Amino acid sequence: MVKIGNIELSDFPLLLAPMEDVSDPPFRAVCKENGADLMYTEFVSSEGLIRDAAKSLQKLDIFEYERPVGIQLFGSDVETMGSCSEIASRVNPDLIDINYGCPVKNVACRGAGAALLQDVPKMVKMTEAVIKSTHLPVTVKTRLGWDENTKNVLDVAERLQDIGIKALSIHGRTRVQMYKGTADWSLIAKIKENPRIHIPIFGNGDVDSPEKALEYKNRYGVDGIMIGRATIGNPWIFNDIKHYLKTGERLSPPTMEQRVDVCRRHLEFSIRWKGPVAGVFEMRRHYTNYFKGMEHFKPYRMRLVEAMTFEELDCILQEISHDYSAVVC
Repeated sequence: MVKIGNIELSDFPLLLAPMEDVSDPPFRAVCKENGADLMYTEFVSSEGLIRDAAKSLQKLDIFEYERPVGIQLFGSDVETMGSCSEIASRVNPDLIDINYGCPVKNVACRGAGAALLQDVPKMVKMTEAVIKSTHLPVTVKTRLGWDENTKNVLDVAERLQDIGIKALSIHGRTRVQMYKGTADWSLIAKIKENPRIHIPIFGNGDVDSPEKALEYKNRYGVDGIMIGRATIGNPWIFNDIKHYLKTGERLSPPTMEQRVDVCRRHLEFSIRWKGPVAGVFEMRRHYTNYFKGMEHFKPYRMRLVEAMTFEELDCILQEISHDYSAVVC
């Protein structure tokens, strides 16, 4: 059993990575139904939260069926991050996570996210401020370093553990790499092998199949795996991996009926969360991913993104299920 503070997970938990404009409550709901063990919100701006910005406040929405779930925070000011941690704790998540890994320009160039890898003393100070401002377990997600010449995650892991974080998730790329090239898990393995490290270490980057999950589990010895981009349009990857780890056999690919059912569930959760108008609008970005690779699908996709009500969308989804019933996905 893997423990994060008082949170008990499975022997080899699978985590849903926090992804901006993806891992909102509706998406988290279908991932939970399909085997995710621990999930995180989209990252929440500490500055936005302090200003009571509507978008930041909405990202604090969590629901009982998601648990355990963590709220992820990012920012560049130590004091503000401490205050933000206190605010986020009031909505009663299971943990608080700090983002020291986001590589995108409008985050890193403002001194937040992966930028903190260039200033480890500030990272330590900020983490201490967050820990002191909450009664919840605090975890961190980061990268190997800023660039090839500053891969400092070994030092970061020890220093953050020493001040009290309860788990560390590491993406196997530097900030400069963004999402290019192949993720390097060798430093993640070195952290796990370090006798001073006793907190759970989760690896992240490039795990997109059950076979790769088993390979990385055995090769790098991590306590669990965090999965990001491979879940988009494919939330059943969690149960696929669990089945493969247990039996050595792959589950059959989801049928079109199963794809439609999960897509419909996602739509229902979206409407329940955002309402009948915004909920329909928010789902439009997901249809291409759920039905990726289907031949001659463009007319259906156009109809899905143009439909305005759940009733219209449900009829189109039923058509898709019927017309592609013989297709092996």
